[in-house]
Amino acid sequence: MLTEKRLAQILKNSKNKHIAVIGDIMLDRYFWGNVSRISPEAPVPVIDLENETFNLGGASNVANNLKSLGLNPILFGVLGEDNSGKTFLEIAKQNGILTNGIYIDNNRPTTVKTRIIGNNQQIARLDRESKEPINYKIENFIIKQLELSADKLKGIILEDYNKGVITSSLIKKVINFANQNQIKTYVDPKFDNFFNYKKVTLFKPNRKEATKALNMELKTKEQIQKAGNILLAKLDCSNVLLTLGSDGMMLFESDGSITSLPTRARHVADVSGAGDTAIATLAAVNSGGANFREAAIIANYASGVVCEEPGIIAITIEKLIQAIKYNHFQ
Repeated sequence: MLTEKRLAQILKNSKNKHIAVIGDIMLDRYFWGNVSRISPEAPVPVIDLENETFNLGGASNVANNLKSLGLNPILFGVLGEDNSGKTFLEIAKQNGILTNGIYIDNNRPTTVKTRIIGNNQQIARLDRESKEPINYKIENFIIKQLELSADKLKGIILEDYNKGVITSSLIKKVINFANQNQIKTYVDPKFDNFFNYKKVTLFKPNRKEATKALNMELKTKEQIQKAGNILLAKLDCSNVLLTLGSDGMMLFESDGSITSLPTRARHVADVSGAGDTAIATLAAVNSGGANFREAAIIANYASGVVCEEPGIIAITIEKLIQAIKYNHFQ
């Protein structure tokens, strides 16, 4: 039973723990403005630009959530040798994220997603990226940096966006390293390499990813339970957490326990980043002593909170406690 006292103890215990985040890091760029007319040159809106902002995206949003929860994330990934990469590093350091695991590659650009917002609505998105798989030199750099942090790491999150950093050989190396050093591994997969995450601590696909990978529908409770048990067996992992959008989450543990968690968002404004928040929160509180059922409950509330606000935001301890007090302890 999750009580206020238990929650406070978990959050206190997780403070300042080190967790590695390995994956596709991105810079989210936003142009904000107002639309009051259509261009005479083409049937497109003319945006009077008012502001430009930058956020950490992809795997770095996971790291940002960990930092916001009071932990010390160490970020591993690849940036280009360009102005966007420099901007990324400046923001990461300002946010207190350790960047010694980031490799600067002059053969690829920094992944940048540029969103053009007019009258608070997204008009267009421009992506600059390379999906080329990283080479063995970069893989070895990441593993070497991981090894340097082995003594203080309480967990490793593998965050895949199919942008080339998470390769099948890197997955194998990271999991072997983690298991040899008794470090927990948490996986947020995409379609590529879905079944390569063998013997991890927790595997967290969403409904769409699991449906495609298993080639089966996940609409009814029975179908979802069947899928979760198949994934547990197929991946030989300790836990599977299926995220189901408006239907919440379902946790499958290796002892056969199944826990269904209804969605906790009271008003959904934007689902962007909810998955990042869920995996970050789960790893954070698990490092603070929460069992996986407790961790899933807390992560479910955290993702509900960020869904209630527009844009990609990080969960905070204050908002998390407030949401759980409002809903769970009534």
